[in-house]
Amino acid sequence: MSTLHKFMVYAPDYTAEGTLEKRLSVRADHLAGFKGKIDGGFVRVGGVLLTPESIATPDSDKKMIGSMFICEAESIEDVKKVVESDIYYKAGVWDAEKIVILPMLPATPIP
Repeated sequence: MSTLHKFMVYAPDYTAEGTLEKRLSVRADHLAGFKGKIDGGFVRVGGVLLTPESIATPDSDKKMIGSMFICEAESIEDVKKVVESDIYYKAGVWDAEKIVILPMLPATPIP
């Protein structure tokens, strides 16, 4: 029987002009791909990262600047494969040089 480890993935978006538009253009594909990973138990919790100004008021524009998720896998290589197969990675939304994948030991329960 294999051991599953928890990993934290931080995937910031490129800061170049047009990245947000690119993100939005492939978002449906990203969400569809991640639905299976959520339903299958790989992704335990995750979401989009926003600028601090995005929560300044209830009506503030929500500016997406990256993604974060916690997942379970046998190895960091398995997580890298998932990240590199995602449309955000392939389409150049996530800044591949700045992606961080680290094993973690949660101090609180993870859904």
